[in-house]
Amino acid sequence: MIRDCERHAGKGVLVTGGASGIGLGIVERFLGEGASVAVLDLASIDKPEAAGRFLSLVGDATDEATVDVAVAETAARFGGLDVMVCNAGVIAVGPVIDMPLSEWQRVVGINVDSVFLGSRAAARQMIAQGRGGAIINAASGAGRRGVPNLSHYCASKAAIIMLTQSLAVELAPHRIRANTYVPGHIETPFWGGIASGFARVTGKTPDEVIEGFRATVPWGRFGTPDDVAATVSWLASDEAEYVSGQAIAMNGAEFPY
Repeated sequence: MIRDCERHAGKGVLVTGGASGIGLGIVERFLGEGASVAVLDLASIDKPEAAGRFLSLVGDATDEATVDVAVAETAARFGGLDVMVCNAGVIAVGPVIDMPLSEWQRVVGINVDSVFLGSRAAARQMIAQGRGGAIINAASGAGRRGVPNLSHYCASKAAIIMLTQSLAVELAPHRIRANTYVPGHIETPFWGGIASGFARVTGKTPDEVIEGFRATVPWGRFGTPDDVAATVSWLASDEAEYVSGQAIAMNGAEFPY
């Protein structure tokens, strides 16, 4: 595992949904590379090894006031906001014909609203600072191709890709870059719920569901949170200064795009 402990030294970073899974991997990567990191999540976490460079903020990433305060607190604590990672999201499984409107609205609302609010608050802060920055949003391979029983999730992730591309063009004059990371199948605790959902609608066991998805990956394994975090770190780095409006996948060659 490669680490450049100075890559993000002096930068202030805010990650939504950073208390577990991919988000936690991103947090740990940035801390390991010298950044000061704040996390906005429904759950509180502690990083005593990063004393003075870590801030845990408990709140809802879909609440406008909460997100605005989180950005302001991050900037005040760390001397500015340089990187915003909108990672918070939710996934649910179910066929369209049985899906209540409330479930559609819940999944699309959480996934898209959290990215809109986080991106907007970060852009306002970065413009005020006048030194540019990077906004990096979580999409998914499901945002680029249809997946049975994930229509609401697919729609929300496709919306995030388009929102981010629009942000890239709009914010370029302020030297604010906007990109999305597009994970394939990543090994996290959330797979338990995903597998159970697909088992319910397909009649397979959760283990059969997981092995079925794993078999679709030419690389032969699921990804890890750090596989994702490495790309996010690069997108936030000075090396990617000319990269904006992109949706970059890490998927073990499954459905290359």
